[in-house]
Amino acid sequence: MRRFALVPLVGIIGVVAMLVVPVSPNLLDFLLIINLSIALTVLLVAMVTAETLEFSVFPSLLLVTTIFRLALNVTSTRLILTSGYAGHVIETFGNFVILGNPVVGIIVFLILIIVQFIVITRGAERVAEVAARFTLDAMPGKQISIDADMNAGLITDVEARQRRKKIEQEADFYGAMDGASKFVKGDAIASMIIVAVNIVGGFIIGMAQQGLDFNTSLTTYTTLSVGDGLVSQIPALLLSTATGLIVTRSASGSNLGVDILNQLFSYPKMLYIVATIILVLGIFTPIQIFVTGPVAILLFLGGRRIASLKKKEEENSMKSAEAEKLKTTKSPESMYHLMQVEPIEFEFGYGIVPLADASQGGDLLERVALIRRQLALDLGIVIPMIRFRDNIQLSANEYIIAIKGNEVARYELMPGHYLAMNPGFADPAIVGIPTKEPAFSLPAEWISESMRDLALVKGYTVVDAPSLIATHLTEVLRRHAFELLGRQETKALIDVVKERQPVLVEELIPSSLTVGEVQKVLAGLLMERVSIRDLTTVLETLSDFAPITKDTDTLIEYVRQRLSRQITAQIRSGTDPITAITFSQGTERRIQDHMTATDHGIQLALDPRIAQQLIKGVADHVSRLASLGKSSVLLVSPTLRTHIRRILARNMPDLSVLSYAELDPEAPIESGGVVNI
Repeated sequence: MRRFALVPLVGIIGVVAMLVVPVSPNLLDFLLIINLSIALTVLLVAMVTAETLEFSVFPSLLLVTTIFRLALNVTSTRLILTSGYAGHVIETFGNFVILGNPVVGIIVFLILIIVQFIVITRGAERVAEVAARFTLDAMPGKQISIDADMNAGLITDVEARQRRKKIEQEADFYGAMDGASKFVKGDAIASMIIVAVNIVGGFIIGMAQQGLDFNTSLTTYTTLSVGDGLVSQIPALLLSTATGLIVTRSASGSNLGVDILNQLFSYPKMLYIVATIILVLGIFTPIQIFVTGPVAILLFLGGRRIASLKKKEEENSMKSAEAEKLKTTKSPESMYHLMQVEPIEFEFGYGIVPLADASQGGDLLERVALIRRQLALDLGIVIPMIRFRDNIQLSANEYIIAIKGNEVARYELMPGHYLAMNPGFADPAIVGIPTKEPAFSLPAEWISESMRDLALVKGYTVVDAPSLIATHLTEVLRRHAFELLGRQETKALIDVVKERQPVLVEELIPSSLTVGEVQKVLAGLLMERVSIRDLTTVLETLSDFAPITKDTDTLIEYVRQRLSRQITAQIRSGTDPITAITFSQGTERRIQDHMTATDHGIQLALDPRIAQQLIKGVADHVSRLASLGKSSVLLVSPTLRTHIRRILARNMPDLSVLSYAELDPEAPIESGGVVNI
């Protein structure tokens, strides 16, 4: 469509040229048909438009078509007064439509003017005025409602902007329609004046300049003037009707034709009554029966057809309702609830049922309650209720953990066995079935109950099935805690802080940040297993720096620096020093050279070969330290921390990446190696 973008511009220039440049009768015929075609197109589009904003260009289009029609009137007047001939179209309307009778033409023209000016135009003008006023009055309330929904996390900021834009477009549209309706009113008045000028002026010119007699001059110029008036007023009437349809259109989601059929013909009994009245008029009045009879028959048949269709729809609806009710009755669970996505699901085979059934001595549910309590203390969020569900598609002793309907972990127990793990100093001379511990993928072995005491004596860590499941579930929830913190959960946490410190929350939300933006910061902290239990400090930090930047990564870094003591305590084991892997100065400088500023903030565009060297260098040091029984962290400069974390997250998700600004100055640090690439 962009290739034709200049067509309206060229058309408007042509309309202006028509006001001063003479036009031939043949070209005028073509332009008059174009005018009629445009009016018909606008009317049909107005009928099929479901919402007014789908035809938001209508006010401007109405102005252009009005100017075009007035330019045609000027051109036709010039031809009528100068040559007494204005083309075949005007002549046809003057002779064929009104049968060459000027009096009939004048009467028809006046009727069209009355219908357009008094009925349609005045009504559309009033409706447009009221709609514009009500739309403007409702704008503040609608915008407040949008802000409330966004602050509550019900909609995103993108959706809020779209809704605000739609409200502004509606206000602009109805305001423009209030003025555009005046165009139609003025056009009707101008048409009456133009026809009168053509008749009087043509009559004088015919008598004084062309030597025509009184009757010939009056008949000729009256016929042409009325024909000109009709050929311009019919498109004007169509556009007036389109104006009325647009401003009276309600947002029903369907076009006018569908609404009329659904609403006007939805009561077949009314059609029977109307058919009876029409038939009675033909029988008991001079109106002949062969005129009213066919109409009554059509109304009766239409009502019968509609009644039949409604009956079938009701029967189908009842059958569907009965089938759904029967299906729901047979099902032990509501189909509606089956469709809902649970935040956390624990599905298991029938062999694990005794572990979850309290009547059979299982304590898994009690353990889960303790897990939720412990995670609330450790992470600072309330873990949603966990949905336990047996799954016949799983093997007897298999279970899966799903987050928001997606499987994130799976493991299979060995019935009657314990899981034994060597902490590194135990005697390895124990025979079992090799396996992997599910939470941390550590090497382990399944041992029978008879070997349990021996394994404990040799120094192995031995866990039973419920403890294994609880540990696995705890680790999965820690790893995916950021996915479980939505806007609604964030709002609940903020409300708790607001009860104690209302000034802090009111200063931050919504003036500086929205609930959604706060949620992104909290989720970013949880993604790296930083507890948000000290939510007051987090919100105070956001309140300090949100006026400076809205970038989520930058805000997360500021919060982490404020939580340096907490982060240091999380990674430090007792009084032992922190074993830190660092980058050489050349390595950091080389990485910083690949950082570029974009519209989305600072980005690290690292060459894949360098990234692989970086990952390998860090992984080698981590493996070496792990073999010595030491846990390590990666210590980098603050500007690199976020980017390095993203590079290493896939290969080493459990490695803590810290910046120098996040470490407690009082914490002892020992070097665990230097990465040099």
